[in-house]
Amino acid sequence: MTGDAASVTETVRSGYTFTGPRLDLGALMVDGTPDPSTLVGVPLAMMNRHGLVAGATGTGKTKTLQVLAEQLSAAGVPVFLADIKGDVSGMAAPGDSSEKLLARTSEIGQDWRAQSFPCEFYALGGKGTGVPVRATITSFGPVLLSKVLDLSEVQASSLNLVFHFADGNNLPMLDLKDLRAVIQFLTSDEGKEKLAELGGLSAATAGVLLRKLIAFADAGADQFFGEPEFQTTDLLRTAPDQRGVVSIMELPGVVQQPALFSSFLMWLLADLFQDLPEVGDLEKPKLVFFFDEAHLLFKDASKEFLDSITQTVRLIRSKGVGVFFVTQTPKDVHPDVLAQLGNRVQHALRAYTPDDAKALKATASTFPKSGYDLEEVLTRLGTGEAIVTVLGDNGAPTPVAWTRLRAPESLMAAANPAVLAGIVANSPGTAAYGTAIDRESAYEMLAARHATPAPSPAEPEPAAGPAAGGPGTRKQADEPSMVEKILSSNATKAAVRAGATAAAGAIVRSIFGTSKKRRS
Repeated sequence: MTGDAASVTETVRSGYTFTGPRLDLGALMVDGTPDPSTLVGVPLAMMNRHGLVAGATGTGKTKTLQVLAEQLSAAGVPVFLADIKGDVSGMAAPGDSSEKLLARTSEIGQDWRAQSFPCEFYALGGKGTGVPVRATITSFGPVLLSKVLDLSEVQASSLNLVFHFADGNNLPMLDLKDLRAVIQFLTSDEGKEKLAELGGLSAATAGVLLRKLIAFADAGADQFFGEPEFQTTDLLRTAPDQRGVVSIMELPGVVQQPALFSSFLMWLLADLFQDLPEVGDLEKPKLVFFFDEAHLLFKDASKEFLDSITQTVRLIRSKGVGVFFVTQTPKDVHPDVLAQLGNRVQHALRAYTPDDAKALKATASTFPKSGYDLEEVLTRLGTGEAIVTVLGDNGAPTPVAWTRLRAPESLMAAANPAVLAGIVANSPGTAAYGTAIDRESAYEMLAARHATPAPSPAEPEPAAGPAAGGPGTRKQADEPSMVEKILSSNATKAAVRAGATAAAGAIVRSIFGTSKKRRS
């Protein structure tokens, strides 16, 4: 560090003095020792300006998330966390005190006391301990599904056309078998005409989509799609004591399908974006969303997908939602998204390889100018220490501060399975989402064509000649089209009465291609 310690301390102390409520991150490190009189934090009102928590494996990123989530909950702000390894579940139980822990917290001026926080646990498709979270295929949309299926640009464009056909013909696709049924219809003799009308969808590409969907379902993905669909506004809950509920998505059960869980997290965020009203800048956020393993979201992403992420992150701030990406280095995040992350907590990086050294240099260059040699400091940080800069009250970056971070007050390990099971069993979400249902939808509506009564053989054939439409007129021209038969069938009418079909007219899709029309 350049400059004398007293000057640096005064600069940091002044830069982290805020007028409103704040979250405390820790104490400034001065000559290798924490200074409990110089606290580093972030204004509560700035938590909707998004952020990045980064660092190598084992440097304390998860504990930093826990510290932030605890203080947000205490301030009445709901939180969403993805739990990849299962150790964030400890927020539901009070922490364990120890002599070593209390010595550390005393050094940074933290008045530590063990406490638990109100938590809800969710699991994708019910794989794991948690309330099942499902999305309908119609709602999930073609952009996210293309990412999950690892489609080429041509295949993704073709999938868009399939959704366009289903949306325009009120064929609700609730699960994977509905999507397969629509594609199979379009490639059948009966659907050839409709396939031709779509233009860019070839029978060969449709066949590829079907094979990918079958393989996807065989891998167990079919349980993630269907009804009842999760209402993302359920994440905006507070407990009876007015603390924010911490919604934890348990993901160990789907860790082998990284593209699926990262895309599902993006669906949650995109769905919140389209459902929430504009609120501008608030005194505190309506929700803070922590997006763990963020590099998986950007890996092999198409330009359309990246553009959608960028727009969603840019615009969701005005809806009162803050998004924090969690990954190893800033270079894991697309530059257009990284530019929008105003709050930064950077844990230690390692420089064991030339690629590591390049990432270290790139990381140091993303911070404001300071008296630190960041390329050196970032390799010297201890576990539970980080380089911090945030947005102050006026929206300007605060001074860069080497910080020893607070310790979580909830359990820093996985909660007892019996505690988790009890929370899930008593959750209102279990009653709402616990049992999967299979309502009539595109699969049944398209299958119903076989049940449409044929004309009675006793009915006389129309007379030939001018009265029948003139020479060469086909009888079939006066018959309803296949889509008309489907839409007039009893199955379709029942689906409309049940509310399974979309509202009249084509479905309007959001930035991310997710459906804006929700089913009750």
